[in-house]
Amino acid sequence: MTIEVPAAKADLALEFANTRYWRGRETPTEELIGPRDLLSWAARAERLPAAWLRHFGRSAATMFGDAIRLRETIHRCFTATATGNTPDENDLAALNSALAEAPTRTRVRLGGWDVGTPDPTAAALLAPVLWSAADLLVGSQLNHVRQCANPECCWLFLDNSKSGNRRWCSMSACGNRAKAHRHYLRQKAG
Repeated sequence: MTIEVPAAKADLALEFANTRYWRGRETPTEELIGPRDLLSWAARAERLPAAWLRHFGRSAATMFGDAIRLRETIHRCFTATATGNTPDENDLAALNSALAEAPTRTRVRLGGWDVGTPDPTAAALLAPVLWSAADLLVGSQLNHVRQCANPECCWLFLDNSKSGNRRWCSMSACGNRAKAHRHYLRQKAG
């Protein structure tokens, strides 16, 4: 069986990194509690066909820890770039190691990549995430990676706004909280 993988979205790596959120709080919120959550996330991300998820389902428990370590590596890399720093060499080495394990993108098909039948590893399961991270790190959109200005949130996102100065993960969440807090402080002071 050969597996066709859709082309990776530019921010797929950031979406994966954001499966742990409210990172600035004492207890962050974790979306991926176990292997089943990882496979569900991959299915919702629409980057892996159902046949591939069934292929990996048998090995999901053994690869779950590796997937979480990859997620944290990706998060550290893009947190560094979002704050104007360079990713740590160890994180880049870990990302490169995972990319070396991931299936290669050597045969393109309309709408995706033919990757053969990869061994069920975290790097293979998360290949589209890894490709997205690598493409983002070397591409022109890297300078659009931002981290939410709410110190409790720390959500990573691509700032595709016209002005290029988006500060919040979303105006309806952290942006409104910040506005309400500023309003409260003005009322309290006045």
